[in-house]
Amino acid sequence: MEYTIKQVSELSGVTQRTLRHYEQLGLLNPRRKSGSGYRLYGKEDLVRLQQILFYRELDLGLSTIKSICLDPTFDLETALLEQKQLLEAKRNHLEQLLQNLTHTLQDVKGERTMQDHERFEGFKKQLVEENEKRYGEEVRKRYGEETAQRANAQMMGMDETTYNEFTALGETLLEKLREAAKQGDPTSESAMEVARMHKRWLGYTWGDYSAEAHRNLVQMYVDDERFAVYYHGNAEFLRDAVHHFLDTN
Repeated sequence: MEYTIKQVSELSGVTQRTLRHYEQLGLLNPRRKSGSGYRLYGKEDLVRLQQILFYRELDLGLSTIKSICLDPTFDLETALLEQKQLLEAKRNHLEQLLQNLTHTLQDVKGERTMQDHERFEGFKKQLVEENEKRYGEEVRKRYGEETAQRANAQMMGMDETTYNEFTALGETLLEKLREAAKQGDPTSESAMEVARMHKRWLGYTWGDYSAEAHRNLVQMYVDDERFAVYYHGNAEFLRDAVHHFLDTN
């Protein structure tokens, strides 16, 4: 069965303008056009559109979705299973936040007493789960199970003040790193400030600090492209700055 762009829009709730945008990006091309120029979509196109919508729900950008869907090794069943797991994790996180919100409302109404550390449990747990999903395997490979578990425990054990300090320092670190990287000199004083800040930031989740572990970590940032995204393309600059900092201190 074939569908016009209007029918696909009505089926999916996606506007015709968005469908045309997907076509321009090469992300969703109709199977053919009729003799009069109408776009006609088939079942495979609807499956692709469904995939796009699933990935959008997981907050992936269109360029990332395109690279996934057009990958020659793409397997629909595998993709669906992964999406199911990720959406279930997202649901669990939302349930945690809703529970947190309910307890906060009860505290405001005087119906229960909420401990300060409870206010941030949902947020901290999400951060731990995201780090596990993205980097857990690599961290365990390099540093061992005990190190990974200790870092997670320290994160979950943060009180309100410590958690706020940790997140604020992380944001400042990224900002300072961008500014220092623009100068292009990983040995500059601004780069050394970033390296010192990075060491201090690690201290919030590392039980014990060692220069060797710090060197290995920033090298992992360079080796793993996911960190390149997190550090806005400045992972190599950060590595070089940290190496210089450790060599001179």
